[in-house]
This record gives sequence, C-alpha cells and structure tokens, in this order.
Amino acid sequence: MSRFFIALLPTQDIQDYANQIKQYFAEQYASKGAQKSPPHITLQPPFEWADDKLPLLKACLRQFASGQKSIPVTLNGFSAFAPRVIYINVDRSQALLTLQADLMAYAESNLGIVDEVGKTRPFAPHMTVAFRDLTKQNFKAAWPEFENRQLYFEFTAEKLTLLIHDGRRWNIKSEFAFLSYGS
Repeated sequence: MSRFFIALLPTQDIQDYANQIKQYFAEQYASKGAQKSPPHITLQPPFEWADDKLPLLKACLRQFASGQKSIPVTLNGFSAFAPRVIYINVDRSQALLTLQADLMAYAESNLGIVDEVGKTRPFAPHMTVAFRDLTKQNFKAAWPEFENRQLYFEFTAEKLTLLIHDGRRWNIKSEFAFLSYGS
C-alpha cells in the first residue's frame, strides 16, 4: 500500500514563488512541513492504495481528466486555518468547486476512494505555505506579517497531478491532461 493524493499544481513560476515563502517560514518560524510537497491545491486528500492496483488508479484518473476542460485559477492574498496553518488563498470559482466535487464523486463511484471528512465540510481550496508544525506562538508572530500581504496570480489548470508519499515527502507520480480545446 502507498499513500497518494490528487491535486492541481500551479505553473513553475508560481511554484517557485510559493517555495520561496515556504523556505522563509522554515528559516524564520521553524515550519518545514509545507516543504514536504510541491505547491499544490488538494482536490482529493491523501488515501491508501494498493501498489498492484496502480494501473487501475491511473486509468481511471486519465479517463476522468480527459473529460475535463482547463480551468482558470486565481491566487489572491494569504489566509489561515488558525492557529497553525498559513496559506495562499485560492479564489473559490464555480469551475474549481465543480471539478473538485466531480473528482470526489468519480473517485468514490469508480475507485471506492471516500474522504469522510471532506463530506462533512465545504471544499476550501488553498496552497499551504506554513503547515501544522507552525507553533501557535510562531503563528501569532507570522500572521500579522502575512495577513494583509499582497499576492495575486492567475494560471490555467490543464491537468490533474497524482502525488505519492515516499515515507519522507510527496512526489509527483503521474499527470493527467485535461481535454484540450484544440481536439
């Protein structure tokens, strides 16, 4: 069994920017947890999956992604899940909310992957830069610095990314392109 999750990854320039902020939190506030994965917007939280059934998982994700259109994503400022997590805010567009809900439903009906916690609360798209290893004291110190900090990026999400945990960090396992407008 391996641990996986499914996410949208921003363009490389946005990843580089987010990684600089993660590095800042590691150096200034001793929060290194967010560095254990590439900058991402989680669509399907971590789940266990049998390694010998990986081809089935990939085939299903490829089929799902091939029926999706690229969606615009806007990153706008910072927000927090107080008192431990600080993140880049992702605007809750209808396209993003629909993609996430459709993926969750598809994963449950086709793969038996169910996120019980996710069913009890609304989807809150975000890109974590300071993780749960941020102490409450350091959160109180860092939040005023980021609360009103300006940040604005737009990118087009054109694929789903499947990430796998290697025991230390999350790595990209596979990517599944959305339906392109040209075809």
